[in-house]
Amino acid sequence: QVQLVESGGGLVQAGGSLRLSCAASGGTFSWFGMGWFRQAPGKEREFVGGIRRSGGSIYYAEFVKGRFTISRDNAKNTVYLQMNSLKPEDTAVYYCAARNNDYAIYVYWGQGTQVTVSS
Repeated sequence: QVQLVESGGGLVQAGGSLRLSCAASGGTFSWFGMGWFRQAPGKEREFVGGIRRSGGSIYYAEFVKGRFTISRDNAKNTVYLQMNSLKPEDTAVYYCAARNNDYAIYVYWGQGTQVTVSS
């Protein structure tokens, strides 16, 4: 059973930074393509960015390019989301997700961590 646990959320002022972590267990982490999603109140969940199994390819939604950075440490079974220059509109519950290869749908989800950006 694959489990994903996010951490690092919190309250930050606009312009600030947070680093989210997602620790995986129950599977071979290096086999998983990993992604970050978010869901704001009253909105649908949206894709933030993803990283391939090797970490050699990383891609982002347009609205976070230049501000957010995704990385992974396969030795620690962890994926990270570094968020800089945060805006109030980044307020959401952030989820990490895993898929069984770089092209499958995401099938494993964490419980989410709240990020609140105050103006």
